[in-house]
Amino acid sequence: MKMSTVSSANLSFSTFLLTGFPGLEWAHHWISLPIFVGYLMALLGNSTILHLVRTDRSLHQPMYYFLAILAVTDLGLCMSTLPSVLGVLWFDARKVGLVPCVLQQHFLHSFSFMESAVLFVMALDRLVAIRFPLRYASVLTGPRVALAGVVLAMRSATITAAPSLHLLNFNYCRRGALSHAYCLHQDMIRLACSDTHFNRLYGLCMIMLAMGSDVLFILLSYTIILYTVLAIASTRERFKALNTCVSHILAVLCFYVPMLGLSIVHRFGHHTSPLVHILMGTVSVLFPPLMNPVIYSIKTQQIRRAILKAVSLGKIQ
Repeated sequence: MKMSTVSSANLSFSTFLLTGFPGLEWAHHWISLPIFVGYLMALLGNSTILHLVRTDRSLHQPMYYFLAILAVTDLGLCMSTLPSVLGVLWFDARKVGLVPCVLQQHFLHSFSFMESAVLFVMALDRLVAIRFPLRYASVLTGPRVALAGVVLAMRSATITAAPSLHLLNFNYCRRGALSHAYCLHQDMIRLACSDTHFNRLYGLCMIMLAMGSDVLFILLSYTIILYTVLAIASTRERFKALNTCVSHILAVLCFYVPMLGLSIVHRFGHHTSPLVHILMGTVSVLFPPLMNPVIYSIKTQQIRRAILKAVSLGKIQ
C-alpha cells in the first residue's frame, strides 16, 4: 500500500495539466477551427517567404536574409506550441510530462527572445541602409548576416538554458492546471514547492536586460533614422526612405504590443476571466508569425514581385 501511494504521488508530481478554454470545453472543436487556420496560414506564409528568398536572386540582399531569419524564428514559435494546443482542443490531451513540458517552454521562450533580437538587428539593417547607403553592401555581407543569425540563436538558447535545467530538478507538489494549452516557465514555477527565487529573479532580469535592451536599441536606431531622414532635402526621398521602414515597424508592433498586453493582464488582471488570459496568450504566440508574412508581402514591393513571379511561372508550367 505504501509503495502504491509513493508511485501515485510521483506520477502526480511529474505530470501537468494543460488548459483549453474553461467552461467552453463543448466548443473546443469549433474554437480550434480559427486557431488551426491561423497556424496553417502562419506556417504557409513563413515557408513561402523562405522559399522566395532562397530561389529569387533579386531577394539575395541583407534585408531579405534577415527576413528569412525572422521567418525561421516564426516557424519555430508556431511549432513549439502547435502540437499541444491542437492536442488539447481536438483530443482533450491535457496531460503532459515534466521533460516534454520543460522542453516546450524552453523552445517557446528561446524563440521569443530570438524574435526580439532579430527585430533589433533588422532595425540596425535599416539604420545602415539609410545612414550609410554607400557602405551598406560592404558592411552587411551574406556571411556576416549568417553569423549574426547563429549568434542570435545561441544567445537565445543560452538565456533560457539555466532556468530550464532548474525546472527539471524542482519538486512539484502543488496540484493544479497550467494556465494555457502550452507550458510556460512562470506557470511551472507556480506549481513548484522548491526554492524558485533564482528562476523568478533570473527570468525578470533576462526579460529586462535582453528584450529591454532590444527595445531600447530599436528606439535608438529609429531616432537616428528619423534624424537622418529629416536632413534629406527632397520630400520624395524622405518618404522613400521612411517607407522602407514601415514593414519593420509594423512587425515590431505585432510582436511587442500583444506581449505587453499579456503582461498587463497577468500582472493586473487577477479578477478578469481566465478566458481573457488564455485568449491573450494565444494571440501573443500566434499573431506575430501570422502577420509578419502578410505585412512584408503587402508593404514590400520586391516580395510582391517575387510572389507574382512565382505564381505566373506556376501557371505557365
